[in-house]
Amino acid sequence: MDTTKHLHVGRPNLGNRERFLERVNEILDRRWLTNHGPVVQEFESKVADFLGVKHAIAMCNATAAIEIACRALGLKGEVIVPSYTFVATPHALQWQEITPVFCDMDPVTHNIDPTKIERLITPRTTGIIGVHVWGRGCKTEAIEEISTRRNLKVMYDASHGFGCSKGGRMIGTFGECEVFSFHATKFINCLEGGVVTLNNDDLAYRMRMMTNFGFTGYDQVEYLGINGKMNEISAAMGLTNLEAVNDIIAVNRQNYEAYRSGLTDVPGISVIKYDPAERNNYQYVVIEVDPERCRRSRDDIVKTLHAENIIARKYFWPGCHNMEPYRSLQPNAGLLLSETERIAARVIVLPTGQAVAKEAVSRICEIIRKAAMAEHRTANNK
Repeated sequence: MDTTKHLHVGRPNLGNRERFLERVNEILDRRWLTNHGPVVQEFESKVADFLGVKHAIAMCNATAAIEIACRALGLKGEVIVPSYTFVATPHALQWQEITPVFCDMDPVTHNIDPTKIERLITPRTTGIIGVHVWGRGCKTEAIEEISTRRNLKVMYDASHGFGCSKGGRMIGTFGECEVFSFHATKFINCLEGGVVTLNNDDLAYRMRMMTNFGFTGYDQVEYLGINGKMNEISAAMGLTNLEAVNDIIAVNRQNYEAYRSGLTDVPGISVIKYDPAERNNYQYVVIEVDPERCRRSRDDIVKTLHAENIIARKYFWPGCHNMEPYRSLQPNAGLLLSETERIAARVIVLPTGQAVAKEAVSRICEIIRKAAMAEHRTANNK
């Protein structure tokens, strides 16, 4: 059997199927399907305990969670964000008529570069959103020093960071708040969902109201809100996957180490590193293709993998500033994003997780090795 058939980045990790179905049956018997039911409450409590925060507010998805968090924080005008992120991050701002101002990345960490933030601050700037790319924590101390000095709000998009730490502190405990994605492609999934984590009681209260149309009690609306609630079935999946968190990490780490070993001596190919002193979820196996050392381009290698039904991804390509509406609204943004454009043209994310067997990793490494070391064919060299 060919173990590399239809291997995709982002195939869902699943906990115990029987336990999930038990929870679903209990939900159906209870006939409490949404509106902050007992399963959502349990999920929120366990996420808060896992991360060591006072509040974990479950929502329908992470994009809505970012929007609600931005509105609860009072962000307006301009907010500084990295361009090297999923487009949902700036979309959540633009949707509320807040201008995302794109900041360049640190080429080593792939996270927002704090040394580039200061020059982007204007009188209209109200906040900074950092993104913990690949689950590796931002330089939070530097970001928060700037925010304190310049009186800006800071929040983090922690979509990649569940189960990870920064400086021994769990991601989820930094800034005014942090937003996790529990989309099906993430390390722990709720089918679809998001969670905001924070320690500020007043801010948490406002977010809870905003997530449920502004209700503060029966027939009592005190705030402008939307329907951002997580349903009970999604929370049941989240709880089931939380129970399997250590097993999923073990599989991810095994695959990551197998990729590192299999690609260690391929010229021009490097696998990003995770700090062994931190907690990591190893959900992203990321390689960079150095065009000066590798015989084939990043795009050629991706095409070769796709031809073998290995759906590797050019993550965050070509950068949010090169997507609409930002490409039209900010046509010159790329002038300040040289590292973003350089790294975005090098990155490939490889399949991993419970759906990828060790034998498949070996086969993928072999394909990359052959593709990377093959002479590029031209019209005169066929």
